[in-house]
Amino acid sequence: MPDAPPRPEPFTPQTAPAELEDLRARLRATRWPDAPEDAGWSLGSDLDYLRELVAYWAEEFDWPAQEAALARLPRFRVRLGGLGIHFAHVRATAPAGPALPLVLSHGWPDSFWRYAKVIPLLTDPGAHGADPADAFDVVVPDIPGFGYSDRPTGPPLNSIAVAGLWAELMHVLGYERFGAAGGDIGSHVSRYLGLDHPDRVVAVHRMDGGLPVFTGDPADLMPEERAWFEEITSWGAAEGAYAAMHRTKPQTAAFGLTDSPVGLAAWIVEKLRSWSDCDGDIERCFTKDEILTNVTLYWLTGTIGSSMRMYHANAAIPPAQLARRVEVPSGFSLFRGDIVRPPREWLERMTNAVRVTEPERGGHFAPFEEPELYAEELRAFFRPYRAAATN
Repeated sequence: MPDAPPRPEPFTPQTAPAELEDLRARLRATRWPDAPEDAGWSLGSDLDYLRELVAYWAEEFDWPAQEAALARLPRFRVRLGGLGIHFAHVRATAPAGPALPLVLSHGWPDSFWRYAKVIPLLTDPGAHGADPADAFDVVVPDIPGFGYSDRPTGPPLNSIAVAGLWAELMHVLGYERFGAAGGDIGSHVSRYLGLDHPDRVVAVHRMDGGLPVFTGDPADLMPEERAWFEEITSWGAAEGAYAAMHRTKPQTAAFGLTDSPVGLAAWIVEKLRSWSDCDGDIERCFTKDEILTNVTLYWLTGTIGSSMRMYHANAAIPPAQLARRVEVPSGFSLFRGDIVRPPREWLERMTNAVRVTEPERGGHFAPFEEPELYAEELRAFFRPYRAAATN
């Protein structure tokens, strides 16, 4: 008798009060480091800001209210590849015609949280001043080892394997043709969806070009491409220590970050500030409640170690895979405040780049920072490919 097909089950987590009391006790018992006078954010997370944020976390932050807000999204878990995969699945509201299925892939240091603000704009555009014909059925999974998906007990999955899981997930949900979009690690996953499943993926939208791999003669690169390679090298020297740790010794950092909520917050908050379009003031882009919702998700699910290990897995992807060209129609929204933005010449070398835009606001977390702008980018890019997915 054949195995029954995977069946998604509704999922609504509810945190036990004892877990929150343990968190508050740890926050109140923090052993704080010293810092040089006027160091600010120049050496990493700012001591004064972290003290302020942690005081709010311990005494005022209302996690049950944030958990209830996230629960308003229809959420599920399904077993794929031996792992429980958590995902939000929100169907289009009163679409004017067939809705385009769209899988959105997050990055680090976040989860399905990255898209919480933008989902309503994509599923019900008519209610937000846009054309109802641009409605999507939206699927937002947590990558294994992130959020509410299972943590792999064996080797961590790389982006190629996750793309395969997403293709299977979309099949389980009844979507044989669909669009894919993402940023950060999610850009990598979306790329492999286009590479390995071109018969099913109608188009791919990304917020970055990933880290470049070029095995040819550097003289064949355009000047803009060579300048970008140099920029990435400089950025890695100044800002890439976290990634080197994740790629090489993630388990060492996982002990401290899993045991100390303040250590976890320092590791994540510094990236939220550095990579967003906030001009140095993190709360221009994220409220304290928004910051702490993201960090608390990591704390309660115990996923900081498993999320970092994905860098180790991706670092082992063979260069030949990284050098493959995406022939599926590809679009890029390179937001002003993001890091190491690639030149169009590189995007056209590595993909069938049919649309490249440079929105004037937003950074690495643009779906959360500028959800209206991000939603419009997706509507405009995918508009020509709707018929291919919905006929």
